[in-house]
Amino acid sequence: MNAMTEVQDPLVFTDNAANKVKELISEEGNSDLKLRVFVSGGGCSGFQYGFTFDEVTNEDDTVLDKNGVQLLIDPMSFQYLVGAEIDYQEGLEGSQFVIKNPNATTTCGCGSSFSV
Repeated sequence: MNAMTEVQDPLVFTDNAANKVKELISEEGNSDLKLRVFVSGGGCSGFQYGFTFDEVTNEDDTVLDKNGVQLLIDPMSFQYLVGAEIDYQEGLEGSQFVIKNPNATTTCGCGSSFSV
């Protein structure tokens, strides 16, 4: 039995983000890649977000499918990301993945670290 968790809309993975991930996976030439989003200790506010590509889906990962790509979140990170929006934005300061997290009580200016 597979314990992999598929949850309906625990967070928002925008079309912009999914399409950018699809583009990056295509550039890598490896259709097995999935985007893993995680939270780790560190940063100027206590926690920080991280993004990496992963070929492996762990049994306890939450998996979101959008536009033909998969977003993976481990259980520890999931608790901090419920209700968040993962987007990809292009602006004057450059292009980047952005997480808008309603659980964060404090965020730093860089937008990649937060506290709860």
